[in-house]
Amino acid sequence: MPDLHPFIAGLPKAELHVHHVGSASPRIVSELSARHPDSKVPTDPEALADYFTFTDFAHFIEVYLSVVDLIRDPEDVRLLTFEVGRDMARQNIRYAELTITPYSSTRRGIDEQTFMDAIEDARKAAEAELGVVLRWCFDIPGEAGLEAAEETARLAVDLRPDGLVSFGLGGPEIGVPRPQFKPYFDRAIAAGLHSVPHAGETTGPQTIWDALVDLRAERIGHGTSATQDPKLLAHLAEQRIALEVCPTSNLATRAVTDLNAHPVKEMVEAGVLVTINSDDPPMFGTDLNNEYAVAARLLGLDERGLAQLAKNAVEASFMDPAGKAKLSEEIDTYTTTWLAG
Repeated sequence: MPDLHPFIAGLPKAELHVHHVGSASPRIVSELSARHPDSKVPTDPEALADYFTFTDFAHFIEVYLSVVDLIRDPEDVRLLTFEVGRDMARQNIRYAELTITPYSSTRRGIDEQTFMDAIEDARKAAEAELGVVLRWCFDIPGEAGLEAAEETARLAVDLRPDGLVSFGLGGPEIGVPRPQFKPYFDRAIAAGLHSVPHAGETTGPQTIWDALVDLRAERIGHGTSATQDPKLLAHLAEQRIALEVCPTSNLATRAVTDLNAHPVKEMVEAGVLVTINSDDPPMFGTDLNNEYAVAARLLGLDERGLAQLAKNAVEASFMDPAGKAKLSEEIDTYTTTWLAG
């Protein structure tokens, strides 16, 4: 196969499954850690590589929360958010729906309105200065239970910032059944937010069914186990319910044991709308460009196939129709020009 990395680097892209704190680069994490010396997170960027080596999903959550603890004031929030936008701009990501867990910050003492102002200020600056359009998904940290669900729904509905488009559910799946969160998703959906819970990453396909039935999911975060249920795959394909697939993340958290055995090919062959995403890129030693290269290898894609993958994300996004048309056209123009050259 030809080297597709140069094509991928310039390809205009959208990203739909990427976490706010989990996108903090080693430089930013080390800077935040230095500002908060009581943290156990290393201040040496090189030491972070070892720190971000996970034994299993539970260990990943433990490490992730230690980084969350570095976000303690509005300046931390604003810095992190804008710098995530800068890293996206370097990858030619034009649009991203960034998953934010406001409960993690407000329960650590950051004033809720100040938090909203900080992310909105960073969002506007990223669009004006970097050309990256950011939108928010507020997600419930499932491990924190119904108290966190109530708080997240209140913040999303009552303090809804301009950039907020969707409502999600993250954290561990084992021991955290999806149906208990139905009232909170009902409230968010009634307020006009889209439903995008994680499901079927470390549990079986029933978790995905629960997300679809009880949480009225419009997209599924990960959905790795969907291929275990042919009826589910057919339903996802027929209803054009996209899967937010994150290959390297699934390997790092041991959701899959071998990248070459990742079920993404079965998903595509079943006609499911698949999008490729980076999840928590610095923590997993990846970025969206690398994930596209991984997908190209796993799916046997050429430049046109990668362009279609990029357009899948545009289709599955919550951009307005004009925004979707503009980015799809930009992808087509880039690809045609590249192939003609």
